Amino acid sequence: MHFLDQAKIFIRSGAGGPGAVSFRREKFIEYGGPDGGNGGKGGDIIFEAVPGLNTLIDFRYTQHFRAPRGKGGAGSNRTGAGGEDLVIRVPVGTQILSEDKEEVLADFTVAGERQVFLRGGDGGRGNASYKTSTNRAPRQHGTGWPAEEMWVWLRLKLLADCGLVGLPNAGKSTFINAVSNAKAKVGDYPFTTVRPQLGVASHKSREFVVADIPGLIEGAAEGAGIGDRFLGHIERCRVLLHLIDASGDDPADAYEVVRGELDAYGAGLADKPQIVALNKVDAVEPKTLDRLAKKLANKSGVEVMRLSGASGDGVEPVLDRIIEALGPAPETVVADAEGVEPWSPI
Repeated sequence: MHFLDQAKIFIRSGAGGPGAVSFRREKFIEYGGPDGGNGGKGGDIIFEAVPGLNTLIDFRYTQHFRAPRGKGGAGSNRTGAGGEDLVIRVPVGTQILSEDKEEVLADFTVAGERQVFLRGGDGGRGNASYKTSTNRAPRQHGTGWPAEEMWVWLRLKLLADCGLVGLPNAGKSTFINAVSNAKAKVGDYPFTTVRPQLGVASHKSREFVVADIPGLIEGAAEGAGIGDRFLGHIERCRVLLHLIDASGDDPADAYEVVRGELDAYGAGLADKPQIVALNKVDAVEPKTLDRLAKKLANKSGVEVMRLSGASGDGVEPVLDRIIEALGPAPETVVADAEGVEPWSPI
């Protein structure tokens, strides 16, 4: 499945149906009169957050969503049928932004959350509703209220418990492969990861979601490298795991670069609980590793953990620390699999 975290779509609710102009003409009824019914209400545009999806790829191929309009009224005071509401299903964590991306119009963070985004137009009045003591045979009617329409951006921010940050080639993909069911690409070159990866880690009867984003370089907040586009996917993480390559040129400087980019991005990333860990410790001499860990601890002000995602050394203590930072496990609700419908944008 291809990953897509932004999509621009057009949405339009249904217009109201027109009211009817009708008069009673029935046998054996001496006096007739207006009996035109009202028009039906147009369909609403409704967004619903659904679980089990972490991409907006479906909206690349379906970009226009229009709810049906209401039906026209009829004689005998019959009201027209209302247009069906159009439900657009989006992944949990989706934000709806204005066309200029300046305003967040909606934010879906809970599975099953629904919101009427555009309301359908009300139906027009039939001529029966215009009847008065001085206007016994009105021929006017309402045409129905118009639809609402707009272009919006969908932006997905993945929901994860722990986010992995670090420079390119810090070993983030190797780590997420080692601790979860993810199958992230691993290579001996920068920017092996070009899109966020999610994995479910299980440790000591506790499950939590780990998110791996592409590596950051100096100037990412200004667009260098892949830029800071994917940092939005760790905004909702409760704890960050900062992996640093122990075999790199200057681990302390690498820490400062990533920390500076988190500060520049904002959104509270620099204030999140952060676990600092030296990765690839199996490729460094013990004495050198002790010196690097001490220097990095002085720079970061926190205890520096040591691990190797490739060999598995030190991974369990890091997972223990993540669980400790996450706190007590929230209560989970098991959904009935028989009641889950296949996902579709509409």
